[in-house]
This record gives sequence, C-alpha cells and structure tokens, in this order.
Amino acid sequence: MIYFVGAGSGAPDLITVRGQRLIREADVIIYAGSLVNPALLDERKPDCAVYNSARMTLEEVLAVMREAEQNGWMTVRLHTGDPCIYGAVREQMDALDALGIAYESCPGVSSFCGAAAALNLEYTLPDVSQSVIITRMAGRTPVPERESIASFAAHGATMVIFLSAGLLEELEKELAAGGYTEATSAAIVYKATWPEEESYLCTVGTLAQTAAAHGITKTALIIVGEAVAHSGYRRSDLYNPSFETEFRRADR
Repeated sequence: MIYFVGAGSGAPDLITVRGQRLIREADVIIYAGSLVNPALLDERKPDCAVYNSARMTLEEVLAVMREAEQNGWMTVRLHTGDPCIYGAVREQMDALDALGIAYESCPGVSSFCGAAAALNLEYTLPDVSQSVIITRMAGRTPVPERESIASFAAHGATMVIFLSAGLLEELEKELAAGGYTEATSAAIVYKATWPEEESYLCTVGTLAQTAAAHGITKTALIIVGEAVAHSGYRRSDLYNPSFETEFRRADR
C-alpha cells in the first residue's frame, strides 16, 4: 500500500496524528526534499529506507514504489503541506492505477493555513472578503491564461499566492492590472511555522521592496487583500445575539 501523506506546513508537531503513525509504520519513505522538515523522519523505523524525491524523476519514484509493493512493504510518499495543493500527486496516482497498486491519501496542514496562523489572520472577514483564491504566478511552468493573477485580482477577494516570491515586481504589476491599488494590504510569510519563520506586513506596491529588504527570494507565501489589515469588517452573525440559529434563539 502507498500512503500519500501531508507533512504539514513545517513544524513537526503540525503533522496529523494519522500521518505520524504512518511514518512510524513505513518500510519506505519518499519525501519531498527540503520542503519537508527532516525532523519528521526521526519518527521512522531504524530499518526504513528513505529517498529524497528532490533528486528523483517521476519514473524513479514509481520504480521505488513498485519495488516496495513487490516486496510487501508499506510506502509513505511524504509531501509538503497538503498534497492536494501543488503536490503533483495526480500523475503518481494515475500511474499507480495503471500498475494496479492501491493507495490512500492522508491530508496535512497547508502552508496557507500556517501563514494565516503566523499573522493571526482570518481570511474570510464579513463585508471584507468571503473567498480565498489560491494561485501562483506563471514562471518556468505556465499557468492557464484564464487563471492569470490579474483576472483573479479583479474579484477583490483574499489571495494567497504560492511559488512566486522571486517574481514580486511582476506580481505587483499583475495585481495592479487586476484592480488592486498600490495601497492594498499585503503580507509576506517566509517558511510559515518553521523555526526560521518570518512575516512582514506591507502593501501591494511594496511587496518587492519588502522582500528585498529581508533577503526573501523563495519559500514564502504572498497574501493580498484587505483581510490582512484586520479592519473594516462587520461582526459575524454566527455569535450575534440577534441572529437565530438552529441551536440558539435570537435575543429579542
């Protein structure tokens, strides 16, 4: 059996209980290189074989999985954050389907959740934003044109932008082209929940300047939208005494 396990956003104690158990039981672990905190590997069995997929192709990863399956071993494919976001897991799953190898997924804490925790941030503030757009800039790998930063920025929703810390000047232009002003609140969170975590509040117009001032060129999330400012929002109806729910009568 192959288990695709989300390693969480960085801190080793942010992996799920299930994920930790699977690591402890694994005969083979294939982990996503520097993006996974190596402290998680300390939980493995002494005789567990470990592979760093940063140095491997898809074909090499599949070869390890196939050999493990032939030997009756259990494999953990350890991905950063939650594998469902930029994890390149579907191509692995399709190949395993073709080989007749069973697999399951174990979710993890995504770095976009870790970044919100670093800022004590709620992405969905009433009357400010009720939607979160997770996306990235087109770089060495393309993004569908219909999903450009500018097209998403036109919604004015909260945006969490992955894999774009080295493209911040271009990002500023794309955000402005979509309708955000230079004064729109923004933040940069470097290595969310890792010991070396750094977070900086800025604006759309100062993203590149802020990153340069702190030497940030990769492994950072960019958050854009007025939810970052924690202001101008309406009180939630959920706990408002004048709002009736299935479990509580309204206070007349």
